[in-house]
Amino acid sequence: MSNLLAVPFKKTYQVDVAGAARTYLSINGDTHPDAVKADIKQWQEMRQRIANLEARANRLADLLNYHAQLTSILTKFPVDIQLEISYAPVFSPSVVPVTMRSLMFERAAVVFNLASLYSQLAASEDRSNVDGIKRAASYFQNASGALSYLRTSVLPHFSFLADEEHSPMDLSQPFVHALEYLTLAQAQECFWQKAKIDNLKNGLISKLAGATMDLYKQSLVVILEASPPIKHIFPPHWLAHIEAKQYHFEAVAQYRRSREELEKSRYGLEIAYLTQAQVAAKKGYDIARKGKVLPAILNDIQSFLEILKKELTRAERDNDLIYHQDVPAGSSLPVIHQAAVAQVIVLKELFDPSVLVPHEQMLFSGLMGWGTREAINIYNDRKKNLIQEELVNPAKESKNAAEKLLQSLNLPASLEALERPVGLPPSFLKKAEEVRLENGPAKIEAAIEDLYRLSRQNYKLLNEAMDILDQEASEDESTRESLNLPPERLPSYEANTHLLDKERRYRAILDQAATSDETVRTKWDQWERNITDLTWDEADLEASIPSSTSQPRSSNTSDTDKHARTLRSLLETLSDIFTDRENLIKRSETLSAADNITPRIVKTASGFERLAETSEAQKEQNRMPGVHPAMFEDVLNDELAKYDKFVTWMRKLEGKQEQVVGSIRTENELFLKSRKDSELVKAREQALQSLDFSYHKYKEIIQNLEEGINFYNDLSGILLQFKDDCRQWCTERKHEIHTLSRSMQSLTVGNQTTPNNSNNSDVNDSEVDSDIETQARRPIPSQGHGVAEASGTVRSSTMKPKIFMTDLNSSDWENPSFGRFLPGGTSRKV
Repeated sequence: MSNLLAVPFKKTYQVDVAGAARTYLSINGDTHPDAVKADIKQWQEMRQRIANLEARANRLADLLNYHAQLTSILTKFPVDIQLEISYAPVFSPSVVPVTMRSLMFERAAVVFNLASLYSQLAASEDRSNVDGIKRAASYFQNASGALSYLRTSVLPHFSFLADEEHSPMDLSQPFVHALEYLTLAQAQECFWQKAKIDNLKNGLISKLAGATMDLYKQSLVVILEASPPIKHIFPPHWLAHIEAKQYHFEAVAQYRRSREELEKSRYGLEIAYLTQAQVAAKKGYDIARKGKVLPAILNDIQSFLEILKKELTRAERDNDLIYHQDVPAGSSLPVIHQAAVAQVIVLKELFDPSVLVPHEQMLFSGLMGWGTREAINIYNDRKKNLIQEELVNPAKESKNAAEKLLQSLNLPASLEALERPVGLPPSFLKKAEEVRLENGPAKIEAAIEDLYRLSRQNYKLLNEAMDILDQEASEDESTRESLNLPPERLPSYEANTHLLDKERRYRAILDQAATSDETVRTKWDQWERNITDLTWDEADLEASIPSSTSQPRSSNTSDTDKHARTLRSLLETLSDIFTDRENLIKRSETLSAADNITPRIVKTASGFERLAETSEAQKEQNRMPGVHPAMFEDVLNDELAKYDKFVTWMRKLEGKQEQVVGSIRTENELFLKSRKDSELVKAREQALQSLDFSYHKYKEIIQNLEEGINFYNDLSGILLQFKDDCRQWCTERKHEIHTLSRSMQSLTVGNQTTPNNSNNSDVNDSEVDSDIETQARRPIPSQGHGVAEASGTVRSSTMKPKIFMTDLNSSDWENPSFGRFLPGGTSRKV
């Protein structure tokens, strides 16, 4: 049995990669899924191969190849393609897995399992020979390197809320960092073990042991300083194992230093270091005994502690009888320097997947990269928003402000009443004809009916979503009555609060929209008669407008005509400004329709990709693979600059309008002062103004109704998605119930079979081989799987120090318990 820890795999489950990829490409991609069906099939097959892992060296290629392809896939697809990926917590493979819609979650879990596989291969090596130790050290360094790569290059791009109920806390920075230190410590332990077998100097072995102790200590510190949800992921015996190892190797370092002092005849220092070693070993033994660590670890520390006691007794007796040297206090002893040999080795295949898989063999290599496609979409959105916000909206606001001012000044009605004392002005005839041809009243009534119908449909969708949640809550309550569910499974009324919050927001929006609908309806009721008048025939409309032909001409007629002509000229200038704005917007929209940024973006993206292939510095940075939209920011700004001229012209027109409107206001005051109104003229002006108001109200009501219909159509899509989310949430809850039910059944069966397996478990836990150096001296139990007795042959006080070899070697005494067992239960002879 190995005395080193192996990191378990994160258990995963089969997922429908092909379905999610095809759906995404059908909706968002510019390539039909059938064009890349071979790549989709290969992706599915690679995912299936890593779903069931075993601790075999040939599975390394599966993980490395899949990770290399994932880095390419993440350049072609966004992180979320609506693919639900599930991984169980690392130490709890049978509990409900964590499910996320994130390809970065997949990538992080794959790198984690790569590190797990390396650690399991290392722990399974036969370290009773130098070659096995070398392989184990190499595997542990690779495991530490994979964890380092995961922590520094993958996790910064994978985020989740730590306070969520189901979060992959075993992919958090502290958890991964602790395992990184642990695997590096075990690699250092292998180097220390090889130095021991090579019979190197005591001083060097002491430094190697000190570095091993420090790495175990750093791993433990990271765990203890982590938040409780992360700290509690580790099994209790792992924490005890790591802490026991820390004190174990502290004792070894002190012991080896005592041997070095003995060789130099510094007997007082020898006793001081032996005393410190005994204290550390006692702490390690107490922790191992209480923490229920592996029997091999406990027996090794116990054996080593007994050796230390005997050595300390011998050294004190010899010093008292022969040498009489002073024994310094432990606090005054020189610090033992450390020799860290183990290195964090990150495979080049992780940093540069092209080493493993050539670019032309990467999946979806023919597709436009996601970052490239997204940059094009961003440009088109910015271009559309620029035209809308900088041109269309300001033009509309300026025109509305001018028209509102003209209505307040009764223009052009007052001019037309003066210029045409009988009949209808051409502008009014044109407006009335527009309403008549559109059958305005009937159009408004139909739009109102559509508005109410869409409102009812949206309420229905929201109520159906609530019915789904209500049904799930009822089923959950029935299940709780029949099954003893664990407390971490919240009742429905607590678990679905996020959905209920959304429902309340959506219902409030619908209620507010319904209020707006009634406002529009009230406005129509108030103006229905006036708007209906606009649909009359021309003769009827003319008859409804009073004539002012009997108005006598006053002495101020010439001044009035002069001001009227000036006002008419200003109104025509204002109309020209409106026309210039419309033409300006049309020109910008024509340019936008012909504006294709794709060739430049694709060319720029190719340059970025070539730079990434040749830049080692970029590969070593914490960056997502591939090309990202942010890289094209300068290109987007440069291309959008071609629309700046339209914005400049629009602002000049706004300034010109302000000047014209000011002149209209001034000239209208002079016009009003220069004429003497009669009742007939005033009545005609009011009638014409009423028709003008009716037309503008007609256009306003139509616009309000169109906005309301568009609003309800957009909201219905959101509510449909919300309904699907509720259905999906309920399905996950049902799946969770099914999984819990199976787990409880398995637990029941397991409890029934446990007594039959208890004896075998005890036998296996006690299978620990003897120390490589003391195996020839100590009797080994005939069963082939017993623990070497602590009271085995130990040199007497008269033996020479240079051949003393009874200190710890990796975990049993100074040696690790690196014995391996052949089939049939016989121990390996060394």
